[in-house]
Amino acid sequence: MRLFRGLPGTVVVFGLVSLLTDISSEMIYPLLPVFLATTIGAGPAFLGIIEGVAETTAALVKLYSGAVSDRVASRKGLVLAGYGLSAMARPLIALAGSAGQVLAIRFIDRTGKGVRTAPRDALIADTVDEGDRGRAYGFHRSMDHAGALLGPLIASLILLTVTSDLRTLFLLAAIPGFLAVLLIALRIHDTRTAPPPRPATAVLGRLPDGRLRPYLLILFLFTLGNSSDAFLLLKASQAGVPAVRIAQLWAFFHLIKMLSVMPFGALSDRIGRRWVIVAGWMVYALAYAGFAVATSEAQIWLLFALYGLFYGFTEGVEKAYVADLSDPAERGHAFGWFNFAVGAGALPASLIFGLIWQWQGSRAAFFFGSLLAGMAALLLLVNCRGDRASRGGNDAP
Repeated sequence: MRLFRGLPGTVVVFGLVSLLTDISSEMIYPLLPVFLATTIGAGPAFLGIIEGVAETTAALVKLYSGAVSDRVASRKGLVLAGYGLSAMARPLIALAGSAGQVLAIRFIDRTGKGVRTAPRDALIADTVDEGDRGRAYGFHRSMDHAGALLGPLIASLILLTVTSDLRTLFLLAAIPGFLAVLLIALRIHDTRTAPPPRPATAVLGRLPDGRLRPYLLILFLFTLGNSSDAFLLLKASQAGVPAVRIAQLWAFFHLIKMLSVMPFGALSDRIGRRWVIVAGWMVYALAYAGFAVATSEAQIWLLFALYGLFYGFTEGVEKAYVADLSDPAERGHAFGWFNFAVGAGALPASLIFGLIWQWQGSRAAFFFGSLLAGMAALLLLVNCRGDRASRGGNDAP
């Protein structure tokens, strides 16, 4: 199939790594709200704190790991260390006896994600022609979602046939995670022999100048309304979806993401990144407005399908857009700031969403997220109207 042809070996291997890592992660994640509520006894507000702290931690670490990766001869060491840390920490949730312990484990897990993400994204950009970036990042994300599809299915199968104990299931999730680390150690190679020369203005932690800066600021506004997907699973549970079908719903959600992310990434190579991103943010606004009023399981399934398309529109395309707008000598720095913008709003977003839910109900919380997404889409149309990036990111009207 044309979409898969000509991708560099590094992109393919990272796709397999993401497949295995997400199998491990998604054997745990969709069941974590249930585990916290039934086994640990934590409510929606503390769920918001856990997920917000976890993602904000990852965002802060990504900011600096990306910049550091620009200054070392090889990005591989950072990538390997990050995946290894997460693989060791994630299954420890099986041993947690309190919400505080779950928070600590999620903190360590997301620190590993922070260490690896920006260097990995920059390494992919280093190996791909600019006109194929949308397709390459789309492939990587599609493999990530394939793992996220298989993880809940494997978890559901284990719960139905082997054990109903969530702690045992979480321990078994360690296996694919360690296989991913082994694959990185054996198959990933960074072809750089020395870091490229950096512009004299490059400063660790400085917000990038030029066309990237307004995009990152608008992205941060969008992120403030983009709370943890764990709340969607809680909404599904309250709408009457049983625990076994929640795992199946999560797998269906990732199937939609897997099937859509690469075609939309390739589309952005032809028509421009910005238009695809704006369309994705509007899909998000519609989906969250739908979750605000949903009351039945059938509605929840339809809304998860729509929400999955949001990821298809944006995941690979946003990364390709960052690569288009960044200086090659500061690519890790740029991806660090991109991931920081995505993650820095995670704590306030999830905390605010959880508090609104607890005080005013889920309808008000979901309408809040929908409103911010619509505002961000409008700002991206108006403020980045003149952007002309590379061939793949040509956004001229």
